[in-house]
Amino acid sequence: MPAWQATLLHAWTRRGLLAWLLWPVSLLYRLLLGVRRLAYRTGLFKTSRLPVPVVVVVVGNVVAGGAGKTPVVMALVAHWQQRGIRVGVISRGYGRSTRGCLEVTRDCAAQAVGDEPALIHQRTGAPVFVAERRIEAAQALLARHPDTQLIISDDGLQHLPLQRDLEIGVFDDRGIGNGFVLPAGPLREPWPRPLDLVLHTGRHPAFDGFQAQRQLADHAVRADGSRVALEELTRPGAPPLLALAAIAQPEAFFAMLRERGLTLADTLALPDHYDFYSYSGNQYPGYTLICTEKDAVKLWPLRPDALAVPLQLGLPAAFWAALDGRLARLLPTPEPLSSRHGHTTT
Repeated sequence: MPAWQATLLHAWTRRGLLAWLLWPVSLLYRLLLGVRRLAYRTGLFKTSRLPVPVVVVVVGNVVAGGAGKTPVVMALVAHWQQRGIRVGVISRGYGRSTRGCLEVTRDCAAQAVGDEPALIHQRTGAPVFVAERRIEAAQALLARHPDTQLIISDDGLQHLPLQRDLEIGVFDDRGIGNGFVLPAGPLREPWPRPLDLVLHTGRHPAFDGFQAQRQLADHAVRADGSRVALEELTRPGAPPLLALAAIAQPEAFFAMLRERGLTLADTLALPDHYDFYSYSGNQYPGYTLICTEKDAVKLWPLRPDALAVPLQLGLPAAFWAALDGRLARLLPTPEPLSSRHGHTTT
């Protein structure tokens, strides 16, 4: 992680000198956000609703940086697929090397469509489309899959052009940080703001909401789909482990690996959404690479021997009940609700 980024992330945790120095800029940013939201509210800027009866659910962050949003999206997709609801996903495809609207397929390079959309499609099999304007992604998805009943927008709480029916905000242990908006703090928009459901993925929620339970699986996965028990990586004579992560908070992943009993010979924190084309592991001969699933979709074409550790996300029954209750009122043709709840591997 670049030193400037680490400094900024630290500054966002408290109202210290750097945060106060950036505060005047954040006031301008906050003003622009307010003007923009007012323009949409008054009709000066147009919002778009999809032309067919389809429920749009936005899962996103109020704070900058990863809070576990994509695993939540995959858990929701799996939950609704189990209930027989036809669901698709749209995304901006942050960090992708292409532009325009694209369908994500298993043949797509993750760098071309974005690591998170690629992972969502590979793990769930749901149709996924990416575009700078999410309304274009949604329109393309419906043109290709006209029987879709529900569309999840992976991120997009601040993407006001697309009208939505339900908003889920995801937070980690940072909460809202120092409470300032960018760049003086981590907030993408002023808080509090209305949300239908609030979900905390950390262990110490900063305010009310539902709390998810996260832990790493007891196995890792190779590019060919084969599994390796984590305990095998701890046996005498096993190659040393190099843990790498190109996510917003790589140290959190490293800590979870250690909690599973792994001894890490070295760690490598890379910028979020790193493309891995410039990565060279030659300085780590004899090491076993271990990474997140998000990183693996881009790393495997270069290093198929790398091991990815799945994340298990457990969402409480109360969350599913609240979500299903809202969805039953939104679906044009209500589907029978299932009582199947519990841990979903994402």
